Amino acid sequence: MDVLNQDEVGAFLNVLQGERFATMLSFALATGCRPEEFYALQWKDVDFERGTAIIRRALITHRTGGGWHFGEPKTKQSRRTIPLPVSTIRELRTHRRQQLEAKLKLGTAWSDFDLVFASEIGTPLNPPNVTRAFKKALERAKIRTSIRLYDLRHTTATLLLQAGINPKVVSERLGHSTIVLTLDVYSHVLPNMQKEATAQLEEMIFKERKIESY
Repeated sequence: MDVLNQDEVGAFLNVLQGERFATMLSFALATGCRPEEFYALQWKDVDFERGTAIIRRALITHRTGGGWHFGEPKTKQSRRTIPLPVSTIRELRTHRRQQLEAKLKLGTAWSDFDLVFASEIGTPLNPPNVTRAFKKALERAKIRTSIRLYDLRHTTATLLLQAGINPKVVSERLGHSTIVLTLDVYSHVLPNMQKEATAQLEEMIFKERKIESY
């Protein structure tokens, strides 16, 4: 696992401005979704009024033959509703408008699968193409290209845990089957969380306590 720190996330998002996959990669960081989940996201899953996205399917690409189909998410808990940041909702609105304009220009050439993140003709994205664009964005941001697309999910979880967000909340956002899995996967964050917990105890309980010497 390799994750971006907060400064690297900022640099990465900055170089994405105006890029084709900018909204999708921003959405990935905002939600912690698996790639197969945001590839399969449909507009009917996005509630602009409530500011949420529902994850209820995954895009399964066939290893041979080049086909694809919609499948079930990885686990039962992977079916979930994720609250979205206001900035992400704003990006999605703009993205929706631009996509509708492209759809009108193509007319019957557009394949309407209702996908939020689609190819230039409305079909599901080709993962290798996304990976190439992702790696180029990392290069422009001067970030190590060993980072994988899936590591955006790990980045989201790590940053949330480092910020002191309850692991149960993080687990639900990621769609993990159990909170134990979340804690196991992100055990690298736990030492810092323990240090922060110790500092909080000092502040809340022991700071004003007078220790008498004998």
